[in-house]
Amino acid sequence: MICPICKDAMIILELDQVEIDYCTTCEGIWLDSGELEMLLENEAERKKVLDTLHEDHDHPEKLNKCPICGKKMIKVHAGENKEVLIDKCKKDHGLWFDKGELNTVVELGAKEEENKIAHLLKEMFENKISTNDKGETK
Repeated sequence: MICPICKDAMIILELDQVEIDYCTTCEGIWLDSGELEMLLENEAERKKVLDTLHEDHDHPEKLNKCPICGKKMIKVHAGENKEVLIDKCKKDHGLWFDKGELNTVVELGAKEEENKIAHLLKEMFENKISTNDKGETK
């Protein structure tokens, strides 16, 4: 799959038995339709997050294209206070999360301070060790 932001090829990673598409360049994440629901640990978390997804009409200038159908996606707010603005395919192919946004959305639904998925996301993406092109740690 090609990243809708930087147009580089994405890699597939498994996160708690859910395959996610990850761009190593911009660090964005694509979730196919239904995968966000699978990552949220229980029905209360799913309801808490999914009930807050509302279309945004204030940012029509930068609409990215769905990596599956190629059509412009819509912007949707997540969170009661519109904490995160993510991209959603109009045809429900999936959701695009810029760097760090998926973790924020998962934490919005968490009842506990940190749930299992939020912990995995932090381990996988926020604690990366940077290296230069010679493989040396920066």
